[in-house]
Amino acid sequence: MLEDLNDFIDSNPDARELKRAIAVQMFLKGYKHREIRESFGVSSGFISKWTGIYQRLGVSGLKLGYSGSVGSLEPEQRQAVVNWLKHKNYWNLAELQAHIEAEYDVVFDSKQSYYTLFEQAGISWKKTQKRNPKADPALVEKKTGDYNLVGGTSA
Repeated sequence: MLEDLNDFIDSNPDARELKRAIAVQMFLKGYKHREIRESFGVSSGFISKWTGIYQRLGVSGLKLGYSGSVGSLEPEQRQAVVNWLKHKNYWNLAELQAHIEAEYDVVFDSKQSYYTLFEQAGISWKKTQKRNPKADPALVEKKTGDYNLVGGTSA
């Protein structure tokens, strides 16, 4: 049974899977929990949990259950959208959604995917406000009043 564990470790899995596998391997070879904890910075619960899962399910139990989702846009399509955004003077979420749907026949489930594209293009995506919420009316008046005096247009 240790042979399949050794093969799994040698196959260079994800770092999280590797940590699980090596902790189990060390325990099965007779290392104490304390030695494994100190070597990998894991808890005794971690060691017990993954050793039990390995004994029930084998190597497949050590693998990550979630591998992530595949993006709807190919990398070159994503880059084309980012370049398109960089060359625009005005950005609008609805326009971005329409562009991606028209060009690539893709509609993202979450708006976060669109926000990520804005971010990759170096565009800060913030909701606009009619006035700066941090503006101090007295300071604004002082500055505009000073400007008007200097500019010769004071009333």
